[in-house]
Amino acid sequence: MIFKYLSHIISATAFMCVASVIPSMAYALHYDIGPVGLKLTGYGTAGILEPDFKTPDFIGDWRVRGEIDWRITDINSFGAVYAIDAAAVDEDKYMREGFVYWQNRHYGRAEFGFTDSIARKLGVGLPDVGGLRVNDKPLFYKKIHPNGPVISDTTLTTGRSALRLNLATMPIGAAQYGLSVSGITDNYDYAIDAAIKIRRPSGKVKTAYSFGASFMSHPDNYRTDAYTPRVNADWRAQISGGMNLQYNSWMWGLTARVIYDDDPIGPVSDGLAVGTGVSYDILNYSISLTYIFSDTGIWNRDINDYMDHTAIASFRYKYSENVDMWVSIGMTTETPFLSAGLRLTF
Repeated sequence: MIFKYLSHIISATAFMCVASVIPSMAYALHYDIGPVGLKLTGYGTAGILEPDFKTPDFIGDWRVRGEIDWRITDINSFGAVYAIDAAAVDEDKYMREGFVYWQNRHYGRAEFGFTDSIARKLGVGLPDVGGLRVNDKPLFYKKIHPNGPVISDTTLTTGRSALRLNLATMPIGAAQYGLSVSGITDNYDYAIDAAIKIRRPSGKVKTAYSFGASFMSHPDNYRTDAYTPRVNADWRAQISGGMNLQYNSWMWGLTARVIYDDDPIGPVSDGLAVGTGVSYDILNYSISLTYIFSDTGIWNRDINDYMDHTAIASFRYKYSENVDMWVSIGMTTETPFLSAGLRLTF
């Protein structure tokens, strides 16, 4: 029965995707004009998701990112970035990020504008070869609404809606350090994020470790996780940690995020999320298994906490450097699902 569904889904998805996504390849840009570099990158995904293996529902995802870089000297450069994606549009925002930066090859990089915090940028995610955006507001929850608040993102985040200054060092030995400060927003007074990432990319076993922490003063009707209530509290603190381990074609990941709100008013939206996953690549084929556990409301004894379990198995076939097809089968706390699609990157 499952193979019957797979056949129908892949056939329908291939037709829709070739018609709607392929033309965007013509707009890919990567040019150097003297000291100025122009770059346009992105992806488009179209597919189908079947909750309970019943009526198929269309899903779409995309992102476009433009960057201009001006090399002042061999050491220093200035630049600007603008990006927009489906996740931002879903929240009625006109951009995913927009910022300017200065980069020094000896010291590091400074970013100013609307972008992710340094704790998220130096974080590590879970291995996943499907197209359901497991590490960033998962697509399956657009079609399968959870029965309670879910912290689906295991990487620390304080959003992209406040004016932010990010500072990151160049790698110092195996480590890279970062600090960010944000404010000038209606959602909180200020937020401070710090992170460290340790990479060992050489040798038979390659590893990456990441640790992050954040403090937010007076969150006011604030929310970064799409499936939790908006929070009003005296302050919010977060910590996160992650590890990626690669051995030949095997990749294993483990990530965790803990959120605590002090004296919250209204619905509870803090708790923890823990995830793990493994992937394997061989030639043009990849497979992955991913599991995420969320527990919301664990710090408040006056209410029952809500636990969510999500497990996903995915398969990807890479047709070319820019085109791949994927199939995922998974289970949220109460709903099994099947999904497949086509993805184009440029």
